Amino acid sequence: MKARVLHRLHSVIERRLPEQRLFLRSDTDTRFIRLRSETQLIALTGSALVVGWAIIATAVLLMDSIGSGSIREQAKREQVAYAARLNELSAQRDARAEEAAAAQERFNAALDQISVMQSQLLASEDRRRELDTGIGVIQATLRRTMKERDAAMKVRDEALATLEGATGSAKTTDGRLADVEGTVDFLTAALDSTASERDAMATSARSAREEAQRLEFERELILDRNNRIFTQLEEALTVSVKPLDKMFRDAGLPPDSLIKTVKKGYSGQGGPLTPVTFSTKGMPLDMGQNRANRILKGLEEMDLYRIAAQKAPFAVPVKSAFRFTSGFGPRWGRMHNGTDFAASYGTPIYSTADGVVIHAGRQSGYGNLVKIQHEFGIETRYAHMSKVRVKVGQRVSRGDRIGDMGSTGRSTGVHLHYEVRVGGKPVNPMTYIKAAKDVF
Repeated sequence: MKARVLHRLHSVIERRLPEQRLFLRSDTDTRFIRLRSETQLIALTGSALVVGWAIIATAVLLMDSIGSGSIREQAKREQVAYAARLNELSAQRDARAEEAAAAQERFNAALDQISVMQSQLLASEDRRRELDTGIGVIQATLRRTMKERDAAMKVRDEALATLEGATGSAKTTDGRLADVEGTVDFLTAALDSTASERDAMATSARSAREEAQRLEFERELILDRNNRIFTQLEEALTVSVKPLDKMFRDAGLPPDSLIKTVKKGYSGQGGPLTPVTFSTKGMPLDMGQNRANRILKGLEEMDLYRIAAQKAPFAVPVKSAFRFTSGFGPRWGRMHNGTDFAASYGTPIYSTADGVVIHAGRQSGYGNLVKIQHEFGIETRYAHMSKVRVKVGQRVSRGDRIGDMGSTGRSTGVHLHYEVRVGGKPVNPMTYIKAAKDVF
């Protein structure tokens, strides 16, 4: 059975590939090589396999080349888009900073206006109370004068009655008549004077009442204007504090504990702001004082937020044009504990928060390195510098220049390796930078 199958297979192959003879002739002899059908089939199969392998390998190489070229182009496009986005975010940040500065100026102007208005209000209150006191004195004097006038009229009536009794049917002496006439003239003059004083007092009282009504109207206008100013200030505080609170929460920093920490360092006599107290001289307090105190408390909280923001690394360490070359996370099988900023050689590098320099010099792998210790257990590191511009123990503020960009240490090119550590543990610096992009 097997032999029969082999014979049929040989017959099929022989029909397709008949036996061939290759003649080799020399000067003295002629030889030939017989190529059997199976030999020809093996040779053709091997050649086809070699040609197929070459075609597949060439196609794979071409696909790899095309794919790598597309990836590089896509990476370049993404880098360009990312750089454009960073420039746009930088412009937005500068615009927000200008708006915040303008809002702060408007807020200071409003506070000055409130102070002037409160002074005017207190002065008008004092003047109104003085007028009320004057009206009371005038009314008391008027009542006393009217009593004296009534008494004088009573004395006059008695004198006239006495005169009529004394001169009923007999003539009086010239001296007594002259005395009575003098008394009557004196009483008449006193009554005229009293009536004039009464009219003058009534006019003064009427003027005082009109002045009091005018001052009361002015007081109502001032209170209404103060209410509008207080409302605007409260809205401005809400708009200013909410982004700061969100910024700290996005960065993983609990605002309450940060404010408590900052307040301990700024808890001198009276605190950053002192509540307003108005002198009312026995009159009841209005709601303006309570609203003013709440606004001042909000200002104190905003000021503490600002101080805390200065002490946390929310700023970008490079202000010139740059590009990100490597982010936080695993890289080449090892952990990359920071973010890389690439720019030209010697580009200024700035501190991202207030703090104290704890290292300024070379360190293995980092090259020229600056370490800054900040509040809240935060430390920042700036590596591969070409030049260090600070010393150990030096206190720096956010935005102070601490060195120049270079390529010292384990580095493949000019760039800044920037790290943020909390409690000694590395964290992603972009968490802080992105949290502050809509605030600063």
